[in-house]
Amino acid sequence: MRGGPLALATLGLMALSALAAGPARAQDFPTHPVRLISDSGPGSALDAILRVVAQGLSQVWGQQAVVVNQPGAGGSLAARSAATATPDGYTLGIMALSTFVALPGTADNLPVQVPRDFAPIGFLGGAPMFITAAPWLGPKTLPELIALAKQKPGELAYGANGRGRLTHLTGELLQARAGIKLQMIPYSGGTAQILNDVMGKRIPLVFEAYSGLAGAITAGTVVPLAVAAPKRLASFPDLPTVAETLPGFEAGGWLVLLAPAGTPDAIVKKANADLIKAVAIPDIARRIAAIGWEERPLSPAETLAFIQGEQTKWAPIIQQIAGTH
Repeated sequence: MRGGPLALATLGLMALSALAAGPARAQDFPTHPVRLISDSGPGSALDAILRVVAQGLSQVWGQQAVVVNQPGAGGSLAARSAATATPDGYTLGIMALSTFVALPGTADNLPVQVPRDFAPIGFLGGAPMFITAAPWLGPKTLPELIALAKQKPGELAYGANGRGRLTHLTGELLQARAGIKLQMIPYSGGTAQILNDVMGKRIPLVFEAYSGLAGAITAGTVVPLAVAAPKRLASFPDLPTVAETLPGFEAGGWLVLLAPAGTPDAIVKKANADLIKAVAIPDIARRIAAIGWEERPLSPAETLAFIQGEQTKWAPIIQQIAGTH
């Protein structure tokens, strides 16, 4: 045999060295900037959250976490870009709920499936949806709104940031659980455009997270009727949850950090630990809370279970929307 025992011994030492180097590389991760690809537009409510989290990661890593905005095609551009990146941890994806519960056929590569397309790293946080109404509509509570909607089936309209987006899903879930019929009006200009039409008395209902409604609530443009959180918010102790009227009702946006499928487990675990450290930095945590966002530490396995649970929850609503169009 060419090389004999010496060659075999050399190969064995090389193999052992490679095994030893793997964890070391993961422990040193990252050694240069990391790209965080998002489908959110620059300056959007989600983008504001991403940049706070990216700042925290940059502090923990000692390397820059660079937010790369790739909006368009319902999130499929960002999803494809992140999923096809080299699985070495230096290009990660930050995906929202709508990427995982997209209407079939509305965008290529969606809905994203885990763990087929990505290895979940961790949870960046979430924000419950607020059910709000224009003051000129009349109702000041969710039961009053439901009663009015039953008197005027199909007449009350709410604005949505696109068909199949969370604003739309929340409206459909509310209709299904309350036994009412509302009219969905899609807006390409986002929540700001919807609120302009509220002030113009062209649309009476808005379902959105606090970060998109903070100014409107303060100004009295909309009146919060309920929040779709599992319990009352500390910042709104007098605002009932939707579940107090419709038991079990929850709806909220969220973001998760993902790595391309095939990324080494050691890198995924290191990134998860670093993310948990980043969002716990006092200044970062304070800024996240100020935007109305709530984070909680989840392991990669818990993040996977969370995503799959949300997909299961929203599947009937997605099927209902797809079947009526």
